[in-house]
Amino acid sequence: MTKKLLRALAGERIEVPPVWMMRQAGRHLPEYRETRTRAGDFLALCYTPELAAEVTLQPIRRYDLDAAILFADILLVPDALGLEVRFVEGDGPRLSTVTTRADFDALRAPDAIHDHLAPVYDTLRIVSGNLPSKAALIGFAGAPWTVASYMIAGKGTPGQGPAHALKMEQPGLFDALIAHLTDTTISYLSAQIEAGAEVVKLFDSWAGSLRGEDFENYAVEPTRRIVRALKSRHPDASVIAFPREAGKRYEGFARRTGADCIALDNSVDPVWAARHVQKDGPVQGNLAPRLLVAGGDALIRETRSILKAFKAGPHVFNLGHGITPDANPDNVHLMIDTIRKRT
Repeated sequence: MTKKLLRALAGERIEVPPVWMMRQAGRHLPEYRETRTRAGDFLALCYTPELAAEVTLQPIRRYDLDAAILFADILLVPDALGLEVRFVEGDGPRLSTVTTRADFDALRAPDAIHDHLAPVYDTLRIVSGNLPSKAALIGFAGAPWTVASYMIAGKGTPGQGPAHALKMEQPGLFDALIAHLTDTTISYLSAQIEAGAEVVKLFDSWAGSLRGEDFENYAVEPTRRIVRALKSRHPDASVIAFPREAGKRYEGFARRTGADCIALDNSVDPVWAARHVQKDGPVQGNLAPRLLVAGGDALIRETRSILKAFKAGPHVFNLGHGITPDANPDNVHLMIDTIRKRT
């Protein structure tokens, strides 16, 4: 096993850790913006394998990162399940909703999504055949709670209020939707692995809004089911879990779910995480994305601080959230040079 990311995810402490960035293929790169224009719209870009593969490979060429992550979107799953999904420029996604039993009954079955998502698997095959030998390929999906919150509200919402309301008012329907999305995610990620993904990541972007038993039921348990099923089908694949804004509940998340690595958001103190999370296995993170806008000595200091905090165990260097459109590519180079001890 020579790829640094795979070695780190297997539990090896590496002096110079592997590095990649969430949303590394995206709007901060001029080459992405040019490709996005050629595609016409965002969903067309996601569903055109040659263009999606080009976007996936662009940050590898520019930055010499240790992994490529599939260019797609977590809302391709609702799209494949039969909801109307569109992206409004400057205003985010809009979806038809699932708020009644009739809406739920109209969803496609978990194993009936593959023809719709075939372009995603083709993208992975193209990327797999064109990656440098040292770079790993990461697939991903949204976690059930996060995807459900969009399907219920029809858009992103502060605090995920509509999803919490449905959970309280129609618990049977809500639980059925979470179970359906869990099965769908297993099927989707399994197909990504079969198409060439060596690692898959589960993005639970809104896990932090779950409280008490809800966190166990709707963040921990679906992740546990997904990891167990994937490991049964693909024992060599690694799974990264990202229950964003879980706070102290990051502790024990790997033990309770079986995830190979826990990604940390940038609100988490790395020293605390090294003591309470990294003790159970690899961690990923967790530089604040704003530092790739600001750059300079602050970027160097915080990068070195994170490296120092996690140096005693397996660590994948990454951001605590996705890179922002206003990030400066020169600052990304500075971060990488600092990690690789060139600065």
